[in-house]
Amino acid sequence: MTTRLFGLIRLVDAAAFDEYRSRVGTTVEKYGGMVVHRGTLAHCYWNELGCGAFDTFVELQFPTLADATRWASSEDYQNLLQVREQAMQLTLFAIN
Repeated sequence: MTTRLFGLIRLVDAAAFDEYRSRVGTTVEKYGGMVVHRGTLAHCYWNELGCGAFDTFVELQFPTLADATRWASSEDYQNLLQVREQAMQLTLFAIN
């Protein structure tokens, strides 16, 4: 079953974010995934869950939840964590 990951992103460092974006796509593709959509927040209508504000988002797609999990825990992606931590604060979740 196809799994989609959604990331809600609060930008912290634009230069680090550009570096992260230039590198993360190849790690996603290596595990059978693809970047479906990237965008910026135009307007927030409700936030009843009290989630932190975010500037931008990403939608990824993987063939299965297992593929998404392999990607997220892979050494390839773990090598990007230092850059990601400089670049942003992230909430990432999967849906089927």
